[in-house]
Order: sequence, then C-alpha cells, then structure tokens
Amino acid sequence: MSTTALETATPGRALRIGLWIAQILICFVFTSAGLVKLLTPIPQLAAMMPWTGEHSEAFVRVIGLIDLAGGIGILMPALTRILPRLTVLAALGCTVLQVIAIGFHVSRGEAAVTPLNLVLLALALFVLWGRGRNAPIAPRQF
Repeated sequence: MSTTALETATPGRALRIGLWIAQILICFVFTSAGLVKLLTPIPQLAAMMPWTGEHSEAFVRVIGLIDLAGGIGILMPALTRILPRLTVLAALGCTVLQVIAIGFHVSRGEAAVTPLNLVLLALALFVLWGRGRNAPIAPRQF
C-alpha cells in the first residue's frame, strides 16, 4: 500500500470510529436519562432534577420517552443497518432537543447543566454531519 493510499484511508477510518464513539455516548446518556425520567417516582426525581417537580408527571414522562427514543434511534438503526437513515433523523432530534434544553435550563438559571447539554449538542451535530454526508451507513440488503 502506498503512503498516499494510507493517508487517504486513515481519515475515513478515524471519522467512522469517532462517529461510533459519539453514537454510543449519546445512546448511553439519552437512554439512561430517559429510563430515569420514566421509572423514578416524581418526588424522588424532583430531588435530583427540580424542574420535574414543577411540571406535570405526563410532561416529565413524555420527555423521558423522547430521551429514550433519541438514545435508541441514534445507535440501533446504524448498528443493525435496518433503515440506517433513521440515525440521521435521531441525530437531528437530539440536536433540537439539546437546543431547547439549553434554552430551558438557562432561563431557569441552571447553568450547571448547560455544559453537558453543550457536549451532547456537539456530539449530536457531529453524528448528524457525519452520518448524513461523510460516512453514511449502507442499508442491509435483504
């Protein structure tokens, strides 16, 4: 293999590895957050996340479902190669969710949460860009 071919192949491989790492991290964080919001009793949840005690239980549970769907959607379609374009849509959804979450938390003066939201926003944008244009996953052929 020539040096030129190796240099050309390396960025693509590094990009794909970076995308998988980002997808796994987003999946872990969103799935965990979703399960916590879905399964934890509201009084207990309000002790961890004060905003959950100030909104209806239905609202909190719906946010939990959205988190869970984003976490599963960012990884499983790409991993199984079944409708992998759904990963791009999940990345878009995670991006929008983080923009809204940042605005929500900043409006409440919860600046301690925004660094995590910014990291998740950056990861979601990276997956959106990478899986949408630069390293899309081919669908499985049945």
